[in-house]
Amino acid sequence: MNIGQAAKASGVSAKMIRYYESIGLMRESARTDSGYRVYGDKDLHALRFIKRARSLGFPLERIRELLSLWQDGARASADVKRIALAHVDELDQRIRELTEMRDTLATLAGCCHGDQRPDCPILQTLATPA
Repeated sequence: MNIGQAAKASGVSAKMIRYYESIGLMRESARTDSGYRVYGDKDLHALRFIKRARSLGFPLERIRELLSLWQDGARASADVKRIALAHVDELDQRIRELTEMRDTLATLAGCCHGDQRPDCPILQTLATPA
């Protein structure tokens, strides 16, 4: 199938497919005599794998590791688990940071009268050096 068909079948845009090839996340596709990319079932499986990993927030370098492990039949599941748990730790940290941001903004919004007066604690806080 061509890149458009592969994009439709995998849910990954043609632009992203080309990008993944350019950074070596995916192997370069075969080409027809006229230079068009050609994709097979193995490529679609890899694209779907990448898409799912991206939807779980894995960064590209971790996806590269996971792809390598996925394609290695002799892998140890402990290696995969280590990567997954490290990602869980990073997500927990981001959740803590986002919760702190949300709480700060909620407190500031609660201090703002939200009326026609120009005085606004939200803007005053943003203008104050950290």
